[in-house]
Amino acid sequence: MPLVSSTPLLQAARAGGYCIGAFNVHTLEMLQAVVEAAVETDSPLIIQSTVGTVKHLGPEYIAAAATVASNMNRIPIALHLDHCTEFDLIVRCIRAGYTSVMIDASHSPFDENVAQTLRVVEVARPAGVNVEAELGKVGGVEDDIVVADNEALMADPDECAKFVELTGVPTLAPAIGTAHGIYKGEPKIDFERIKRIADKVDVPLVLHGGSGIPEEQVRRCVVLGMAKMNVATELRIVFSDAIKAVFAQNPEENDPRKYMVPAKKALKEAAIEKMRLCGSFGKAKDFR
Repeated sequence: MPLVSSTPLLQAARAGGYCIGAFNVHTLEMLQAVVEAAVETDSPLIIQSTVGTVKHLGPEYIAAAATVASNMNRIPIALHLDHCTEFDLIVRCIRAGYTSVMIDASHSPFDENVAQTLRVVEVARPAGVNVEAELGKVGGVEDDIVVADNEALMADPDECAKFVELTGVPTLAPAIGTAHGIYKGEPKIDFERIKRIADKVDVPLVLHGGSGIPEEQVRRCVVLGMAKMNVATELRIVFSDAIKAVFAQNPEENDPRKYMVPAKKALKEAAIEKMRLCGSFGKAKDFR
């Protein structure tokens, strides 16, 4: 089946009380691994690429690979541009075939965030493309976007409701205490804030910083309304560690297939575990 917008996938996930894993990939093997994991578990899938990866590989190459993967399988797959601050790049990705984009204007004042988000929504909606926006500032590092711990701001529930009303954005990523990257200690997630936001907005909510959150906390976030969970750093570590293990045993190895195959296998297993945690096993059949 062709690539699909993530909007109906996430709406169904929120209504059904489960979550969809959104996995950042940086190579063809990483893309194949998460697709194979989704096929094996019959899970809906969101493939994500960061701005850095888009500029490294080109959105046309990424969209072509994702399209092939989607056409070869009977699971719904969406292709998402993560944390983008550049309007022109968002438009290029939409033209290339992306079915979801994130405009991240969370570092700007509220009114400017609204204006930038509305501009993207007005371009994406006619193309049937999902739009994600962020309120508050999620801490940590995402490509070139760095938010220090003392600068991370929680999203205000009333502002979330006003933001969705003013922009019509289909999905919202509120800052609720998670962080990009691997946590140095126990995540300080504000569950009461998630509940208050979910009570005020009916759009699916997005959980950023999904690498390393304890299982019981992820489940609680999903129950409260988080319909999409982003996973990035954890995948890179699993993938890289598998490659390092090959070179530790054979430093002279020069055949990429010899180290990419075990890396792909390790990432697939990690993705399956995240899909289990999201509760998305078997949900792909609802879209066939």
